[in-house]
Amino acid sequence: MNKKTFSDWQNEAAVMEIEGRAFIDGALRHAYSERTFACVSPIDRRVLVQVADCGEADVDAAVTAARRAFDTQIWAGMNPRDRKAVLLRWAALMREHLEELALLETLDSGKPISDTTAIDVPAAAHCVEWYAEAIDKMSGEVVPTDHHLVGLVTREPVGVVAAVVPWNFPLLMAAWKFAPALAVGNSVILKPSEKSPLTAIRIARLAHEAGLPPGVFNVVPGGAEPGRLLALHHDVDCIAFTGSTRTGKQIMQCAAQSNLKRVWLELGGKSPNIVLPDCPDLDRAAKAAADAIFFNMGEVCTAGSRLLVHRDIKDAFVAKVVAAARAYEPGHPLDPSVTMGPIVDRIQFERVAAYIEAGRREGRLVTGGARVREETGGFYVEPTVFEIPASGRENCPRRNFRAGSVRDRVR
Repeated sequence: MNKKTFSDWQNEAAVMEIEGRAFIDGALRHAYSERTFACVSPIDRRVLVQVADCGEADVDAAVTAARRAFDTQIWAGMNPRDRKAVLLRWAALMREHLEELALLETLDSGKPISDTTAIDVPAAAHCVEWYAEAIDKMSGEVVPTDHHLVGLVTREPVGVVAAVVPWNFPLLMAAWKFAPALAVGNSVILKPSEKSPLTAIRIARLAHEAGLPPGVFNVVPGGAEPGRLLALHHDVDCIAFTGSTRTGKQIMQCAAQSNLKRVWLELGGKSPNIVLPDCPDLDRAAKAAADAIFFNMGEVCTAGSRLLVHRDIKDAFVAKVVAAARAYEPGHPLDPSVTMGPIVDRIQFERVAAYIEAGRREGRLVTGGARVREETGGFYVEPTVFEIPASGRENCPRRNFRAGSVRDRVR
């Protein structure tokens, strides 16, 4: 268990050296255009570092390096146990640098340090370890055929894989994509969100230190442009994306316009919790409902942003949810006792504020709804619950937002 205090984390943050360059072909690089964008912490709007704003030349360089690495089989042709050893070394380095990565993630995205040290970074390292261990345990098949024939099924890498990842779990969701892709021998180009690019750059350097050959793992930070260019690129064989439905449609269109590359999309989300009168433990259900919407500041694609509650237990259950929500008082995320940090940036904060205003018009505010800690410059919002009668359900805001809504009947 980490014993560092709020003051300890603040002191480390004050002296931390943060890297903002892209990582291409085994080396840190400025963007060819020399353009950068400011990486701003949502904690207090402090500029953490200027990050390379990659464009077409940078994407081309990353794809060229990844293609060369794949074609020469420097990684794909490595003995499986040797690839496994490299990935296990990488995971070990992630654990060795756990506190550094956790601090980067917290400063960059606003996640509580208690979560980044206990959940995000350990889970990302575990993901790399899991796929590393799977390398020499996944086999092909011998297909039953006529006796004079031999039928074999083998599993082979697809080639160059692009991964475009969101800002809510920057390191963990990146690991879900690059770990399996690398384990089977692909080359990878990771495009992190411009809202939270810092851990991606740092783990690329750790990957190189662990022994991944140059060109096998590349990171191209930037806005929407690198993702679009990767989707359009004829030398990218597969692209995986997690994020909005609108952007997912654009990626699929770009893939179709280029080389019909394989596309893997994880889009959107709107998840209700349903509570009925026969629930054996309302206190436990209320805590689970609060955790489902307020964990990670509600920035989760499976966030339980709606509660469908039977009218016979509505009043009692709403009171318990409100009590459970109080455990999520917003605070400075470098304080280990804090469980709710700021919204990731101004754009998302304003979107949340707009949904809260919609909730005020269409339902009854039960708790929260206000911006807090405004003097810090950060984007902090109280845990918020609205009650919307079943008769008004068709007018409820439809998208995920950080405020939960409660409806009083299930049909």
